[in-house]
Amino acid sequence: MAAEASTGMNERVIRVRLKRQDGPDARPRWESFDVPVGTGSNVTSVLQWICAHPVTVEGKNTTPPVYDSGCLEEVCGSCTMVVNGRVRQACSALIDHYCPKDGDELTLEPMTKFPVVRDLSVDRSRLFSNLERMRAWVPVDGTYDLGAGPEETPEAQQTRYVLSTCMSCGCCLEACPQYTLETDEEAWDRAFVGAAVISQARYFNMHETGSSLKKVRLTELSGPGGVSDCGNAQNCVNVCPKEIPLTESIAAIGRQVTAHNIRQFFSGD
Repeated sequence: MAAEASTGMNERVIRVRLKRQDGPDARPRWESFDVPVGTGSNVTSVLQWICAHPVTVEGKNTTPPVYDSGCLEEVCGSCTMVVNGRVRQACSALIDHYCPKDGDELTLEPMTKFPVVRDLSVDRSRLFSNLERMRAWVPVDGTYDLGAGPEETPEAQQTRYVLSTCMSCGCCLEACPQYTLETDEEAWDRAFVGAAVISQARYFNMHETGSSLKKVRLTELSGPGGVSDCGNAQNCVNVCPKEIPLTESIAAIGRQVTAHNIRQFFSGD
């Protein structure tokens, strides 16, 4: 094996199958590595070890794998990848769970709903473009003191806090059958925006100041790629690392869009 097995009681050697791709237009390939791991190791630490020892099980020298990583505590959302067939964060994916025994195999792949930059790193620009399209912000102009903010009930605060934990990781989009890979930027405005964007629209619509852009958001979500494109598969809520009630957000925005369209029909606005 490329890695020497440790004799430590709490250490073992696992085999890592890594999907490699040298660039956006390159053909993907698989490489395998034998990696020594200890108790408490995560997928990120495994990738760090491979980067420091880029030698395959066949003894072939290769390039260090490319992947995204930031906070290492499931807050930034950058390390999303497919681990043993399920999308999740690499930093919170513990090897003790996936490979508890010596010789177990771990498979790592990039997300399939975003263009691959290289190896496990993908381009999530479409997600952020859709958040911009939905005006996912509170419109406050100026840097001067605006005084006390709007009052908020404890119930609304609890609901909005959970929605605010979204880290735009893309897990819900990877698991969604209606969210498909779109490499043409001109198609982004017509393709389904996905649960993360819909939930953030709900989050800002609930804010007393943010709701000033509510009509704009609902108009966007009424058109192509909006909430009506959801197929109610509910995969999104099952893979969300923050356990955000995404299906509740989709239902809430669906009701808001219906009421908005009725008002638009009768008012002519």
